[in-house]
Amino acid sequence: MDNTKDISIVVPLFNEDESLPHLAEWIDRVMEEHHFDYEVIMVDDGSKDTSWQVIEELHAKNPRYRGVKFRRNYGKSAALNLGFAHAQGDVVITMDADLQDSPDEVPDLYHMVKDEGYDLVSGWKKVRYDSKIAKNIPSKFFNWTTRKMSGINLHDFNCGLKAYRRDVVKSIEVYGEMHRYIPVIAKWAGFTRIGEKVVQHRKRQYGVTKFGLNRFVNGYLDLMSIMFISRFGKQPMHFFGLIGSLSFLLGFVSFVVVCVKKFCGLMALTNSVWFFVSLFFMMLGALLFLTGFISELICRNSATRNVYLIEKELD
Repeated sequence: MDNTKDISIVVPLFNEDESLPHLAEWIDRVMEEHHFDYEVIMVDDGSKDTSWQVIEELHAKNPRYRGVKFRRNYGKSAALNLGFAHAQGDVVITMDADLQDSPDEVPDLYHMVKDEGYDLVSGWKKVRYDSKIAKNIPSKFFNWTTRKMSGINLHDFNCGLKAYRRDVVKSIEVYGEMHRYIPVIAKWAGFTRIGEKVVQHRKRQYGVTKFGLNRFVNGYLDLMSIMFISRFGKQPMHFFGLIGSLSFLLGFVSFVVVCVKKFCGLMALTNSVWFFVSLFFMMLGALLFLTGFISELICRNSATRNVYLIEKELD
């Protein structure tokens, strides 16, 4: 039986029991006004409050509400990844549970994906009500860096309010803290029609923010991982081998120059700092080359070595 919906709304949450009833009421009103066939998937990321009991009550009143509860806190990426796996809608909408994202934006986001042909539409909270020092300034710097490195012209990569074509969420995997870089992951997977929509940002009414400086630091480490994997994940030798070869060549040329000067009586070999520098670069180059070789062997023996995303196929 085909259970496909118009819209799946995925809501990752952690300790948001006060917000959930208001969010559900708001979502229901918007969906009914626009006559959408919808489902709401709430993923409880190990909450310590009564969030799960609230989800059970919402499900009892309206079976469109589905819930998953983690035994412990795994993070937003894990919650989104599980929500994507359960989603049955043609268009998948993600939003935070803290009422800072407005469900009134959902119809426009839906039509941008369904009617205008976007693979992914990211919200842009142009006017924000967060702390400028703790969130706004770091967020702007983070977005600028990601924009330059990824080539994706978005102003707000980390906005929780996004819309996806169903094919996108079924083709990508989100883990660690890489939910910030879903547009980058989607582009890497071949979904290049990525758009942006200015959305309303509201002040938090209940609870406290889950943002911390450690997430800001970890975010950049995840960005480095994504950029490396997207370019060299299938062929790591192209990265390590190139740098290793250049390092070894530089060290070897320096070593030859030092040896020539030694035989010409222009310097004492072991008293020259350039002798040790040349040896260092030669050893570094050899180590990098071996790292690339071993990485290549691991990739070739990986179960996913020939797993590629196929958009079309002729039988």
